[in-house]
Amino acid sequence: MSLNRNQLKYLVIVAMVIDHVAAAFLFNDSAITVIMRMIGRLTAPTMAFFIVEGYFHTKNKKKYALRLFIFSLISWLPYSYFEYGKATFHFSVIFTLFLGLMIVWLLDSKINSGYKIFGIVLILFFSFLADWMIFVPLWCISFLALERNKKAIGYGLYLATAILYSYLVIKSSPAWTGIWAIGVFFVFPMLKLFYHGESGSKKAFHKWFFYAFYPVHLLLLLGVKCVIDL
Repeated sequence: MSLNRNQLKYLVIVAMVIDHVAAAFLFNDSAITVIMRMIGRLTAPTMAFFIVEGYFHTKNKKKYALRLFIFSLISWLPYSYFEYGKATFHFSVIFTLFLGLMIVWLLDSKINSGYKIFGIVLILFFSFLADWMIFVPLWCISFLALERNKKAIGYGLYLATAILYSYLVIKSSPAWTGIWAIGVFFVFPMLKLFYHGESGSKKAFHKWFFYAFYPVHLLLLLGVKCVIDL
């Protein structure tokens, strides 16, 4: 089975919803929760992959970056209330994806290597203010390396960060429950099996749906939680 870019994005959006439903409404130590959250691990790395694809396919990189930044601000409060139950200074994965795009743009520029290193360190520092912190920006770097056919760097960096992410989650989770983190290792098999580079429909609906869905689905889940808690 072959999926185009739009279809694969819809697939990982469904995976994200499955993950968020488990996080919001199910017991953390149940087997179904672990399975659902493992499925959800496909989303962030795959979206990092599409950030790199989007960078090279977009007609206007500035508008692309601006859209991500604006929707990261729109998603801020829905994410804060969904994740923490209050307003915080912690941003959603949309902001982390925006930072990943900034790193890709920086690495693709012709500025001095020293400035690039400084910029990457600074961006990674800011990523600690958001979900998936350093991992999504580093995965963007790994997919950029693969785009440039630097396979050792690309696969090596992804594997190292996936191992680190899994270790941190499993270490901080009770008993066996954190094993859901290993879902990040299934991203490459999924891409190899199902994605062959076709873009799919270029209708504006798809573009804006992908941006708007994140904050909207969090608000809907928050609404359901409020009703349940009445």
